[in-house]
Amino acid sequence: MKRNWVVLITLLAAIFLAACSSGGTSSEPNNENSNKGASGGEDVLTYASLSDAVGLSPILTNDGASANITDHVYEKLFERNGETMEIEPQLAESYENPDENTWTIKLKQGIKFHDGTPFNAEAVKYTFDKLRDPATAAPRASLMEPVDSITVIDEYTVEIKTKYPYGPFLASLSHSNAAIVSPEADQTQDLMNKPVGTGPFKFVSWVPGDQIVLEANPDYRDGEPALKKVIFKVVPEVSTAISMLQAGEVQFIDKLPTEQLSRIESMKNVAIEKVDGTPQYFLSVNHSKEISKDPEFRKAIASAIDRDAFISKMNGLAVRSDSVIGPKVFGYKESADKAGTPYDLEAAKALVEKNGYGQQTLKLLAANRGTFILMAEVVQAQLTEAGFNVEIETMEWAAYLDTTLAGDYDLTFLSWSNLTGDGSELLYPNFHSDNVGSSNRSQYNNPEFDKLVEASRTTTNQEERLEILNQANELMLEDDAVVIMYHDVVTAALDASFTGLKLEPTGKWNVSEVTRK
Repeated sequence: MKRNWVVLITLLAAIFLAACSSGGTSSEPNNENSNKGASGGEDVLTYASLSDAVGLSPILTNDGASANITDHVYEKLFERNGETMEIEPQLAESYENPDENTWTIKLKQGIKFHDGTPFNAEAVKYTFDKLRDPATAAPRASLMEPVDSITVIDEYTVEIKTKYPYGPFLASLSHSNAAIVSPEADQTQDLMNKPVGTGPFKFVSWVPGDQIVLEANPDYRDGEPALKKVIFKVVPEVSTAISMLQAGEVQFIDKLPTEQLSRIESMKNVAIEKVDGTPQYFLSVNHSKEISKDPEFRKAIASAIDRDAFISKMNGLAVRSDSVIGPKVFGYKESADKAGTPYDLEAAKALVEKNGYGQQTLKLLAANRGTFILMAEVVQAQLTEAGFNVEIETMEWAAYLDTTLAGDYDLTFLSWSNLTGDGSELLYPNFHSDNVGSSNRSQYNNPEFDKLVEASRTTTNQEERLEILNQANELMLEDDAVVIMYHDVVTAALDASFTGLKLEPTGKWNVSEVTRK
């Protein structure tokens, strides 16, 4: 009898457990609805980053992975409005120009850094002085190159004098690398590993090669973000990141690859966002080579490129415009959209045959990432059809940067993100002769063009700057200095249960206003 009771109890327990395990709540993740972040909390958003940050100090870094994080921890005096593309105050309250070389900036009051120390004029002076100090060796010290002196007028007023009138100054101050750091924190700890700013999120932890965690700043002046944590998860392979997005293991990816766009669009749990952007990609001859100094050689190259054929392969992730200064960059005029040399295969063939351009092999250098390979394959085929003899050489990113810097190529593809959204800060670093051997990888050298770019930088009259930049733009197009392949469409894919992502034309994004639906 006792044995029968044991059997009965065992049987009832088995039935109870079976009922529990077969109900409507499963322990298995639902691929379309598992949106709670890596730590399982609904207030957590995990972003898949293709590379780890280099460091977390805006003064000492200049890479996208680092900036994605520092942009949420730190703030700048000014920022560019992603919709209007106008410069607006962020930590600044207002500014005045008593004269062309003086910028008097009033700061917002009552703001504290994450370490509890006050944000004030002394912090601004400290940050900018360190950024421009040669001993710092800041990667973007050039942002402060025009600055002659920085003076604290009172606790919330700073006066900056420039060596010459500098039109893009506010755009420079809106750059990620011009963010204001806590002086006390910078003097007592390593901001590269433990950042301290005034932004909507505070630093929590960093496991190199794995992830960086930020948490909401409860004292943020615009209110505590709805997201309690943001995790930057290192996922080196984009296909893996997409799979993790589909499975709900991450909730956010950006820079969607053209070839996998249809896969992402088919995911029911994902919303895709797109905005026309400031980044651009262009084909350039090596202007230091003797053959490239021949205007008919450059004309033949430009005439042979069918940009529309390439754009059609981009699945809507490219803006077609001949203009060197893109539609989202200050200095652009619509008249430049079709001002470049048009596609004319017969004209290209005639120039190649006339000058014997097909008798030598041209090395077309391309980085082995993103759309560079696709551009190389399309352009090689088009130039070959025109009679050129072109060989593609691909390199990993670091080697490609070194090679283009050294000018060891005949033709190459280059890109520029235009983070300031200002035409002067596009044309000067990329094409002014001052920067041949550094950021001017095209080796372009045109004295008339140089004068126009200098004029665009040394006036604070924005209407004048617009006209001068347009003249410089048109000169480059007449010169066939480069062939613009496309202006970028900035993309992101966000788990559909979240909303409020701010995706900027510069490729930047901000999750401080993201909420769960």
